[in-house]
Amino acid sequence: MALLEQWQKYAEEKQNSPEGRKFWKEYFDTETEIYKKILVSKPRKNTVKGYAEKYGVDLMTMVGFLDGINDSLKEKNPLEEIEEDSEVNLNYDKELLYKNMVEAKAEWLYTLPQWEELIPEERRKELYKEQKRSKTVVKGEKIGRNDPCPCGSGKKYKKCCGRDL
Repeated sequence: MALLEQWQKYAEEKQNSPEGRKFWKEYFDTETEIYKKILVSKPRKNTVKGYAEKYGVDLMTMVGFLDGINDSLKEKNPLEEIEEDSEVNLNYDKELLYKNMVEAKAEWLYTLPQWEELIPEERRKELYKEQKRSKTVVKGEKIGRNDPCPCGSGKKYKKCCGRDL
């Protein structure tokens, strides 16, 4: 069984256990500590096991972290295939990582002071707004029944394309 599948099964079991909240709180605290380190200095390529040892976490926690950051990497890791000795990277796109944290509503991550050195405050505000706007649904103007049909037939909407409704 691949590590990603093991992590998903492990996380689901923990979540459904009586200690589920405690498990996720500890996971998010650990995740925060890893982000504090990688935002200060970008890590070089390493194995999954090597990263776990470097950041002082167990293998499953590291796989969970890799799963979480994968969409923000310049070159995605093939998570479905990784094993503990697989070489993986954490070379993230800083703006994409920031926007993904905003999208995930992970305020504890996108407000870390380590961002100040990476992205100026003004740019972080722009990225935050961009991400929030990207999820906003804008409805077009409603066509009235007696308005001219937008298809260009010259008929009223109710007598043309609006008939099917």
